[in-house]
Amino acid sequence: MRSAGVKGFRAVVDALGGDADALARRVGLDPAVLDEDDILVPDWKLAELLEESAHALACPDLGLRMAARHGLDMLGPLAIILVNSPTAGESLSAVARYLRFHTDTIHVGLRPDPGGDAQSAAFVYAMDIGAPPPVQSMDAGIGFVHRTFVEIAGADYGLHSVHLAYEPVASRDVYEAFFGVPVVVGSAQTYLRVPADFASTPIAGADAANRARAMAYLESVLPPELEDFTGRTRAIVQETLAYVPPQMKNVARLLNVGERTLQRRLAEQGSGFAEIVDDVRRETVHRYLTRTAMPLHEISAAVGFAEQATLTRSARRWWGETPRAVRRGSA
Repeated sequence: MRSAGVKGFRAVVDALGGDADALARRVGLDPAVLDEDDILVPDWKLAELLEESAHALACPDLGLRMAARHGLDMLGPLAIILVNSPTAGESLSAVARYLRFHTDTIHVGLRPDPGGDAQSAAFVYAMDIGAPPPVQSMDAGIGFVHRTFVEIAGADYGLHSVHLAYEPVASRDVYEAFFGVPVVVGSAQTYLRVPADFASTPIAGADAANRARAMAYLESVLPPELEDFTGRTRAIVQETLAYVPPQMKNVARLLNVGERTLQRRLAEQGSGFAEIVDDVRRETVHRYLTRTAMPLHEISAAVGFAEQATLTRSARRWWGETPRAVRRGSA
């Protein structure tokens, strides 16, 4: 993760009467990471810094305090794309596409409401740096997501409630004062419950030219393994499946090429768009079936299927058995 992930740490610690440099050294970090944005630091090490500091300073809401200090500038060029996308949905697509510029262990996605409410959706936030998840880092992350939504869609963007998949160490009142809505503990996933049409929320003042320039820059610094056209197409399908229907026109737009160009370049590399989408769906469904308890209707929606019956037919085609059988076989 880029050291921008702890931007504001020094100010928070100073306000609490602590020694930020000493706390950084305590977990084996050079204090320089507290003042620079682009030093690469292991995600788990930054998480350790927050956990250790919260304990040392007797500050159970340290993560939320960090979130309150974080601004969109922490995201560098990705922030430019976020505020200059035409809708919240396209901003979310950009996050999914380019978040790895900052970290490869944080995963986000817009999903159907776990409670089955057709008027709501869930913006899920997860970290792959251990179980149980680091509380302060999760607080800082989900808190920053909330503040980002306020920034791009307005203070009244429609947050219904906040759901935590971990046991917080600060009181419920502290969380509810931060988010301004009820906070539910003990959920299967950590998420913000937002209006079902949140993705269509327009972003005021979006500038297409600024967005294009920022996208061009981030494309230029993508990891080498994504430089091939097939790999880039596959990555976009995989990372935006929950936000944008896996249609050629949508992926072509994110790649800044025409549909015919996309089709031709994939063919030149011995691939095809439909084949890529099917591969990504198969791998994603298998991961959800074997590694999570996500209900089948949510899995279906998460990979862009219009109905659960399509998921069942696809599972039979891929593995010769139903989704439930695949799940039982992994138990």
